[in-house]
Amino acid sequence: MKPLEEKEILSQLEKLEGWSYNENAIHTTLEFENFKDAFSAMTRIAFEAEAQQHHPNWFNVYNTLEISLSTHDADGVTDKDFKLAHTIESIVSA
Repeated sequence: MKPLEEKEILSQLEKLEGWSYNENAIHTTLEFENFKDAFSAMTRIAFEAEAQQHHPNWFNVYNTLEISLSTHDADGVTDKDFKLAHTIESIVSA
């Protein structure tokens, strides 16, 4: 799988509010009501990530979840990252 060009990445990011591109990955920070809600979202995301065989780099403290997506095999951002990002958005907006 070939990484996307920066122009393609920036174009696709226009469809993802709150996501940015830097350090060869796309990133977002999500804030929840409390730790239980953050962990619940992480669990739902984990099941979807496993189904897509594409796993996020993430960091959680209390009610905040930071997510970075990059396709390590391609050494950059690919369509797989955007597919998972859209899945994450659908999970947290539900």
